[in-house]
Amino acid sequence: MKVVVIQGPNLNMLGIREQNIYGNMKLDDIHRLMAGVAEQNGVEIEFFQSNLEGEIVDKIQECLGDAEGIIINPAAYTHTSIAIRDAISAVRIPTIEVHLSNIYQREEFRHKSLTAPVCAGQITGFGPFGYHLAIISIIQIMSEVASLQQESATE
Repeated sequence: MKVVVIQGPNLNMLGIREQNIYGNMKLDDIHRLMAGVAEQNGVEIEFFQSNLEGEIVDKIQECLGDAEGIIINPAAYTHTSIAIRDAISAVRIPTIEVHLSNIYQREEFRHKSLTAPVCAGQITGFGPFGYHLAIISIIQIMSEVASLQQESATE
């Protein structure tokens, strides 16, 4: 099983930008911890970060036929990108949306996620630990999907 982790704009600046909101952990550190959990569970994991909406859409589309799960932090595109929402919806791959901060405790414009309705779930406000929750969640979802597919194949 394979999971693709897609990180949106400015997440490459973690550990530098607004530490009072996002903490001091760098993106590479978060990815290293996620890779450890993936390895312990026999899951292949791939990481991708882009500041460009079109590149994120392309990456989601590339997951079709290549991955069984997606973890995405669309960052600011959460609130603006119909294109990312449509890509998630089109590939029909279980997807977990993650946000380091609690977007519902922030500015009003951050309260609306365009992408969450097409995701299996949303994890928000737990800082870097949210990614740990996301990897555990997507592994569980992928296992359930694989079990259902096996049951269907034997019937």
